[in-house]
Amino acid sequence: MVVVSEYSPNPPESGQGRLKIAGGPLYELARVQRLAAAGGLNTWTDRCDKAVYDLFAGDLEVVAGLLGHLRPADYRDSEWCTNGRNALAACDAYALRRVEWVASAGKELGVEYFVKFAVGKTGQLVLLVSCHLS
Repeated sequence: MVVVSEYSPNPPESGQGRLKIAGGPLYELARVQRLAAAGGLNTWTDRCDKAVYDLFAGDLEVVAGLLGHLRPADYRDSEWCTNGRNALAACDAYALRRVEWVASAGKELGVEYFVKFAVGKTGQLVLLVSCHLS
């Protein structure tokens, strides 16, 4: 497997699945937020691409705004992830709780988003691995 993330030490052996990475977060959150706000955001898995389309009509600017609301306290863990196409990325996972208007319910409700991302090897792109409601 090819490591495509900026963080690359000690990738898992082939077939080991998701492996947690101790000592995270791996990426400075403010830097990730700046890259995403500047348009350097890309869905990296087919599943994430579908989730972003379902939640936000595929609008990555909305996702960048969501990432902009993350705080260090929202960090959950770090792990190696694959995109199903022979590539690995070391990712940070965050959970963001916020109140939003839910049209189907006709009121504001608390929602929790789960996002997982890596910074690409060049340092110019945020690879969005997962973005969904918890």
